[in-house]
Amino acid sequence: MDSPKKQPPYRFDYQLAFIVFLLFCISCISIYGAQLTSSQYGATSHLIKQVLYYIVGIGVAITVMFFDSEQLRKMSWYLYGFGILLLIFLAIAPESIARPVNGAKAWFQILGFSFQPAEIMKVFLIIQLSTLIHDHNEKNPNRDLRSDLWLLLKMGMVTTVPILLIVKQPDLGTALVIMAILTGLIFVSGIAWRIILLGTSLIAMFITTIFYLVINKPEILEKYLGIKQYAFYRIYAWLEPEKYQGNAAYHLINSMKAIGSGQIFGKGLGQGQVYIPENHTDFIFAVIGEQFGFIGVSILLSVYFVLIYYLVKVALESNEPFNSYICAGVISLFAFHVFQNAGMTVGLLPITGIPLPLVSYGGSSILGSMLAIGLIFGIRYHYKVYMFSNDDE
Repeated sequence: MDSPKKQPPYRFDYQLAFIVFLLFCISCISIYGAQLTSSQYGATSHLIKQVLYYIVGIGVAITVMFFDSEQLRKMSWYLYGFGILLLIFLAIAPESIARPVNGAKAWFQILGFSFQPAEIMKVFLIIQLSTLIHDHNEKNPNRDLRSDLWLLLKMGMVTTVPILLIVKQPDLGTALVIMAILTGLIFVSGIAWRIILLGTSLIAMFITTIFYLVINKPEILEKYLGIKQYAFYRIYAWLEPEKYQGNAAYHLINSMKAIGSGQIFGKGLGQGQVYIPENHTDFIFAVIGEQFGFIGVSILLSVYFVLIYYLVKVALESNEPFNSYICAGVISLFAFHVFQNAGMTVGLLPITGIPLPLVSYGGSSILGSMLAIGLIFGIRYHYKVYMFSNDDE
């Protein structure tokens, strides 16, 4: 077996840090612009809080960076179990510490601070699924239909538990993110394509059935899954925004107005005129579109594209399959967040409570995103170049 060369004592990934720094700058400018146009915030400075959240997030990322792949695999079940326990405790906690917000009991609220455990659960799930795939493939070097189905079943069971707990809150947006993470890791797990195609067909049938029930038989979903009426109206508002513009489609209509009115160059920082409640969180994309126009959102999406491209590059350069699985999970996490958030603000997708990663205001969102970024920092920090490998050529 090739032996690893000695590594420099310090391998900090400055390229990834620079990309995160760009998103930090975009976040601060956008949140500041949202505050300038909204009297709803009063004296509260979300910009200062966002900077503090980033400082905490950087500390978390640097801490995670020092854990190598072997340590993460050993910790994976403990992290997964801890995340599940948080979700269970959230479900049974009294409203004094877990008060529902907008119909969803998804946050702990203690001493003026709120925390959404589902944000870190997504990252813990990435670590756990990556460990499952790694261990399974090591034990089954000769792949066959039976081993692939067994791996798919294990991944499905591990993912189902947090999905059920999160749907019960209800938080359908986060449940979709977890499904996206599972899908991304299935594609890189080595499972035979015929199984993946069959599974994709079954998922498509399931989604079609759910969509049919939402439109025609919502009482069934409400009775057996506990999904609240407001979740159905988000779908109705997406399909017929004009009909529901006074209530369920209010955010969507105003978001599209804001983005459209920004045109090419935008109205300027702090010059937004279209009112969108809580525009510094899930609808920060609309703020950028109105104040900085097509140019502004193009720059933002370009930075995300560079981030995803860089994560793919890290995955391809890694000599450890486990690290590649981690990268695939993080890519799925960020890519789905960006696609869903941007899509919902322009009416391409239904509105969900999914923030724009590393840009939207929110401590839990920043913590979860920086936790994921910390995993990538760790991969680069512990990267090993092996003797007689192609890197020597």
